[in-house]
Amino acid sequence: MKTNRVNAAIVGVLFIIATAAGFAAVGVGGAIKDAPDYLTQMAANEGAILAGAFFTFLMSLACAGVGLGLYPIMRKYSIGMAIATAGFRVIEGMTQILTGVGVMALLALSREFVSAGAPEASYFQTIGTIIQTADGWLHNGVTLISWCTGAFMYYSLFYRYRIVPRWLSVWGLVAITLTVITSVLVMLDVIPGFGTIQMIANAPIALQEMVFAVWLIVKGVDLSAPAPETV
Repeated sequence: MKTNRVNAAIVGVLFIIATAAGFAAVGVGGAIKDAPDYLTQMAANEGAILAGAFFTFLMSLACAGVGLGLYPIMRKYSIGMAIATAGFRVIEGMTQILTGVGVMALLALSREFVSAGAPEASYFQTIGTIIQTADGWLHNGVTLISWCTGAFMYYSLFYRYRIVPRWLSVWGLVAITLTVITSVLVMLDVIPGFGTIQMIANAPIALQEMVFAVWLIVKGVDLSAPAPETV
């Protein structure tokens, strides 16, 4: 019981770190990277871009840690779902690392672009567009789908066995569904990535994860429900 209490608190802290680092990454370098003249702006704001990449890497470690931290809690009820949850959240963390690498690649391209005299039409823009397009699909595709799949698993398990209050699990399931829907719409180019619609749709899960994190830290988890019988 003491081990599960510690794991729950660690997972709660990791949720907070992941969310805070994600907002910091977007807040520090997001606007610069998405600006029309990003090739010029990134080189001029190298410190902010490096800070954003650092927060992205920090978020990746925290997200992977959430899955690993949940494993000891979930395995009592389903070893398969515990392994899958850890796996999907580790995949999420790995793709976020790739996103950070993409930012560093854009920064290097920006430096070369400025050194070349910022030509109006050149292969720099082509390479930059390719990197940004790949990053957008990676983030709204593999990263979000991996995160959402893992979240569906642990919220479903938590709901079934009342590991946390059911209202908290239902909130998570509904909120993560909104995130999946808008992520698919972005991938299909129906709505802009991280535009107003997607940000509003992501707000419920962002708030839920903070409430969930505080609950895990303060209240922990309830593993009193009997484990399913195995044949």
